[in-house]
Amino acid sequence: MTESRPDILCIGSVLWDIIGRASVHMRTGSDVPGRIERLPGGVAMNIAMTLRRFGLTPAVLTALGRDSQGEDLIRAAEVLGIDCAYLYVSEDLPTDRYMAIEGANGLVAAIADAHSLEAAGDKILAPLADGRLGSEAEPWEGPVALDGNLTEALLSQIAQSPLFAKSDLRVAPASPGKAERLMPLLSHPSATLYVNLEEAGILCQCSFESAEAAAEGLLERGAHRVLVTDGGKAAADGCASAGGVIAAAPPPVLVTRVTGAGDTFMAAHLVAERQGGTRAEALERALLAAARYVSGELAT
Repeated sequence: MTESRPDILCIGSVLWDIIGRASVHMRTGSDVPGRIERLPGGVAMNIAMTLRRFGLTPAVLTALGRDSQGEDLIRAAEVLGIDCAYLYVSEDLPTDRYMAIEGANGLVAAIADAHSLEAAGDKILAPLADGRLGSEAEPWEGPVALDGNLTEALLSQIAQSPLFAKSDLRVAPASPGKAERLMPLLSHPSATLYVNLEEAGILCQCSFESAEAAAEGLLERGAHRVLVTDGGKAAADGCASAGGVIAAAPPPVLVTRVTGAGDTFMAAHLVAERQGGTRAEALERALLAAARYVSGELAT
């Protein structure tokens, strides 16, 4: 074990976000002026950056290429105070990227090129087995944030692995298109799933009218605990062992961005619970953090 251990492990995508934003409504084929930024991103990175802002020391377990983009990304993460000592650097895979277009009406389109993370597979988990962060005899006991950019095979492996037997698993899909990958973790006894309304419907193979109904549906499907968001509408926290479902509405704000909002919600909720907040308090704090993020008040 290392002497200075991170507070939490963020396992999944760490990549460059290339985001084009315009202040007008957009549709397919729109060609408008705006701003294009390259920012550290990916679900695991977004969560790690938010955790760092709340005072925790996260480490990322991911795959990067041994290329200029990977080197730039490591430098950017370390400047932010994120521990990159345990990530896997590939000699033959490129650093992953994500591209999105956002207008005043929200996300217009996005493409995630996370093939290197998928190709690296369980190589990213080596520090949890070789003694640097844990082993089968002495598994990691802290919180772990997992993202749905991992393959279903790797998520299934994690669900059954003794390396995670004592972990507090916090799980988020990377997108609705990858929500089904979370099925192996749905009934895991220490997993908390963070999904939006669409993703909850995919996991339950039906549609829901509200986050509360979705949380109830996921609990019926065997989930231990779920957090379901629904944009600017009420979000819900469902827990099989702590009184069922509670709900709260986010504060109304002017939306200036959406990419990374769900990751901010998840990180803020985790921190609130680590600080001793009740379920209701943690939900409210997470909704406030997400609202501040989409309004542009909370810095990236």
